[in-house]
Amino acid sequence: MTLIERVEALIDSIRPYLLADGGNIRVVDVTEDWVVKVEMLGACGDCPMSAMTLKAGVEDAIKLAMPEIRSVVSINPIAETVL
Repeated sequence: MTLIERVEALIDSIRPYLLADGGNIRVVDVTEDWVVKVEMLGACGDCPMSAMTLKAGVEDAIKLAMPEIRSVVSINPIAETVL
């Protein structure tokens, strides 16, 4: 299983929680320096709370299962806002 496939499998495990609120997430890339780039979709794409969802939900779940991942960042401008 490739690195990106491992990350996608982890995302699949938390996807139902995002779907329940009308959102979704797509893995765009995993960089050489262990940064996961995602796109927040649906309701998560423009939600002001998506930054919190990204860091406290998605990033924590991924880093718990894959400690080598340094961070998870969104390519959506609103989700990149630091709380």
